[in-house]
Amino acid sequence: MTTILVCFEIAPGRFWPVNADTAVYVCICNGVTDHQIREAASTGCTTVAELTMRTGCGATCGSCLDMAGDLLAKALNTHDLPLPVLGLQAA
Repeated sequence: MTTILVCFEIAPGRFWPVNADTAVYVCICNGVTDHQIREAASTGCTTVAELTMRTGCGATCGSCLDMAGDLLAKALNTHDLPLPVLGLQAA
């Protein structure tokens, strides 16, 4: 069994481990979380401008746009692998 530790860089060289199920606020001004950004990506959002229109992320001060853009890009480049690729049968 492999355990994956998810961390956010809170300062250069300083990381904060988080549970993958725990939402982390990316945009404090508008209360947008990393989960909402991933959800927006999964429903077709492809640009930061579209993300701002859908969620309000970055619409107030804009200081979160770099992190939001990175999360959106990572979410768009993440693909679920179907079980047959692993040679397993669905239960």
